[in-house]
Amino acid sequence: MDTQKLLDTLIRRYPSLEGIRGDIETASNIIIEAYENGGQLLACGNGGSSADADHIVGELMKSFSKKRPLEESFENSLESVDAEKAEFLSSHLERGLPAISLSAHTALNTAVSNDIHGDLIFAQQVNGYGRKGDVFLGITTSGNSKNVIYAAIVAKTKGMKVLGLTGETGGELKNYCDAVIKVPAKWTPEVQELHLPVYHTICQIIEYHFF
Repeated sequence: MDTQKLLDTLIRRYPSLEGIRGDIETASNIIIEAYENGGQLLACGNGGSSADADHIVGELMKSFSKKRPLEESFENSLESVDAEKAEFLSSHLERGLPAISLSAHTALNTAVSNDIHGDLIFAQQVNGYGRKGDVFLGITTSGNSKNVIYAAIVAKTKGMKVLGLTGETGGELKNYCDAVIKVPAKWTPEVQELHLPVYHTICQIIEYHFF
């Protein structure tokens, strides 16, 4: 299924998203380009948006809506390391698209919060993980979460692409984004309800491109 068909399906189910169709496609293409050049995705958010960051990573690091068989060269390499166990590994492992949820590292985040500053839990990780050509995705319903904004600034400084997934204003985060998806809602629960189908579609667009 190509990108336009996936977007058509999204808009048919959620007509209010028609106005941000182009932004969704742009964000998807930015992530695809990063992956094609050996990059990775770093995602973060707070509260429900933290759960969304985890969710996105789960869809990218394993199969979502398509099978992802291993490359034959990798299967051969597995066999050369351990022929007995290679069959099991080759039969079950799937190709992943590298993505990290910065929200998920409890010990690291509490250490940064305690030892450095609570607003820098994501910025510190972007500084450590981020490389030129990677993509940072900040999820914030208001667009004004300080810890997400600081991380976006660090990402831009490191030569990364910055994406935002926000409510309809984009908040301050939009000032640092290469692309921002502003869903047409202001109330946090409604924003989050629209975020899910948006990032599901992005993950499908990416997956269909590569697999």
